[in-house]
Amino acid sequence: MRLIDTLRNEARLAPESGIVEVMNHGRDRPDLIPLWAGEGDLRTPAFISDAAAQALAAGETFYTWQKGLPELREALARYYHRHFGKVFDPEEFIVTGSGMHAIKLAIEALAGMGDEVVYLSPAWPNFAAAAGVSGATPVPVRLDHSSNGWMCDMDRLAAAVTPRTRALFINTPSNPTGWTADHATLRSILELARKNGLWIVADEIYSMFYYGGGRAPSFLDVADAEDRILFVNSFSKNWAMTGWRIGWIRTHPSLQQMFENLIQYSNSGVAQFMQRGAVAALDQGDDFVAEQVERARQARDIVGAALKGTGRAVFSLPQGAFYQFFAIDGLPDARKAAFEIVDHANVGLAPGTAFGPGGEGFLRLCFHRRLDQVDEAMNRLAGWISNLQKKGQ
Repeated sequence: MRLIDTLRNEARLAPESGIVEVMNHGRDRPDLIPLWAGEGDLRTPAFISDAAAQALAAGETFYTWQKGLPELREALARYYHRHFGKVFDPEEFIVTGSGMHAIKLAIEALAGMGDEVVYLSPAWPNFAAAAGVSGATPVPVRLDHSSNGWMCDMDRLAAAVTPRTRALFINTPSNPTGWTADHATLRSILELARKNGLWIVADEIYSMFYYGGGRAPSFLDVADAEDRILFVNSFSKNWAMTGWRIGWIRTHPSLQQMFENLIQYSNSGVAQFMQRGAVAALDQGDDFVAEQVERARQARDIVGAALKGTGRAVFSLPQGAFYQFFAIDGLPDARKAAFEIVDHANVGLAPGTAFGPGGEGFLRLCFHRRLDQVDEAMNRLAGWISNLQKKGQ
């Protein structure tokens, strides 16, 4: 018997990332333009890094508050007051070791063996995989795509709920589609959860990357204080901190001790000096975020114009986040296409198959990069598509 055969099935069968598979294929190629991962190309700004470095130099290297420094939880409360118009007690925030850690803790709190969690697909694959590792069954509900964009069919979502369902995972704005729920849709999802006694795990990590003006609609705009919602978020996207691995959960204050216990038995808290950088991000970073969003808006328009110019791309411009999810007419095998685009166009994209049901035939392009680099990537991609036509594909 192999060693791996002696492990839990949930761990053994955890899927390999279809995104990382393509990245490993092409990451060392000279001059490759990497648009496959969900991050920008900007370094963490100095006002954040300097705050962390100063704390490190001052000796903030000891055990600290497992639920997060009081100063960071106070900064989170200020952030939500500025951008969401809500007044929250700092005790409603739990600092986590990344947005992924926040999601994993939410799953551990809500679902286990024999339970189901419903999510909208195509989706960032980590949620479904993490639910499976915890023993729960992830249940995908496909979004619909048309020339008008991606849409959530509420009847389909309601039909996926069974007596075993414990939670709905809702990521809006969405990775990878850019689908962004309007307030009417959020109310409908919330009513579905209330009717069935379900929790909502609200992943609003891209709420500031919204192209409809201001921030994206949020469950906070439609929910009551006692609604069963866990908000999971991360410092990664807004403040160019993907490598820092720091996030947060906003939850009902009565759940604070329970989540602190879960942190004790997972990572036992985030380093003090990293949290000092996070405080600076929240309190000093609004202008930086606004500049990033405007650059992403311009990059989105470059990508959309280039894809339209090929005459073969099937897509709609994303309402939020910083991804273009598109298909190439007559090219159904997105995984094969992703490898060929690396090999022949020297551009890295993620195959839609990595994002679950509904992603077949699509490719994800992260346009959160320098505009000249986005322009060059689209020239290369358009050339590759043109060569397909010459080959009769």
